[in-house]
Amino acid sequence: MPSASAPRWRGTVLYPLLLVGVFLGMQGLLALAGAPPNQRAAPAAVPALLALVVSLPRRLRCSWGEPHPWRRLGLRGPTLAMGKALVRGLLKALWLLVLLVTAVSLAGVFLWMPRVSPGLLLNAVALGLGVGFAEELLFRGWLLGELSLLIGPQRALWVQALLFSLVHTRFNMPALQCLGLLLGLVLLGLALALQRRADGGLLWGAIGLHGGLVGGWFLLHEGLGTLSPEAPVWLAGPGNPLGGLVGSLGLALLLLARRRWWQPPTDAPGSV
Repeated sequence: MPSASAPRWRGTVLYPLLLVGVFLGMQGLLALAGAPPNQRAAPAAVPALLALVVSLPRRLRCSWGEPHPWRRLGLRGPTLAMGKALVRGLLKALWLLVLLVTAVSLAGVFLWMPRVSPGLLLNAVALGLGVGFAEELLFRGWLLGELSLLIGPQRALWVQALLFSLVHTRFNMPALQCLGLLLGLVLLGLALALQRRADGGLLWGAIGLHGGLVGGWFLLHEGLGTLSPEAPVWLAGPGNPLGGLVGSLGLALLLLARRRWWQPPTDAPGSV
C-alpha cells in the first residue's frame, strides 16, 4: 500500500518529463547554433543533470516529507561505507566485463588491437562516472524511492527495472534482438536496485557497477579491441553486450548471489 506521505502520480509522471524537456530544449538550442548532431547529446545532458540535482532535494522535502533528501537518496552516509560500496560495485562491473571478454575471446570473435592512451582512459572514467551518477540518481535514487512510496518496494523493484529497460532499448532492430536487449536491461535494473539494498540504502555501489560497465565497455571497445563482424548476436549482443547470452547469464548469476536481498528492509518507511 502507498505510504501516507506518498507523492501524487501526476508529479511522478511530470517530473521526469520536465527533465527530458530541459535536455531536448538544450539540444534544440545547440542545433540552432549549428552544432553537429553527434555533438549535441553530451552538452545538452549537463543542464538536465544540473536541473535534476537542484530540484531533487526540494521534491523530496515537498512530496515525500523527507528532511534529509541526500541521505534518503543514498548519496550521503559514512565516508568509509560509501567508499566500500563504490569499490564493490566497480569490482562487480570488472567481473562481468572479464566474463564477457573471456567468452567472446574463446569464441574467436574479439579482435585484440590495443591502442590505449591517457586521453582515452580519461574519457572512459568521465563517461563511467557521469552516466553512472546521473542515471543511478534518477532511477535507483529518485524513481525507485518514489515508486516504493506509491506501490510498495517489491513492485517498485520490478517497475523501475522495466522502465529502465524501455528507456534504454533501441526498438529499430529485429524482434528477437530487441527482446534479448530488453531482458538484459531488466536484469541490470534489478541488479542495480539489489546492489543498493545490499549496501544499506547507499547509492554508491550501484553507481560503481553501472559506471564501471559503461566506462569499462567503452575502454574495451575503443582502446583494447573490437568485436568481429562475425560475432553472433545471440552471444555478444546487438551492439550492447547485455543483450547477449553472456551478459544476461552474468547478470543472472549476480542476481542469484544477491538473492538474500530480494526482500526489502523493513526498518524505515518507503525503504527501497
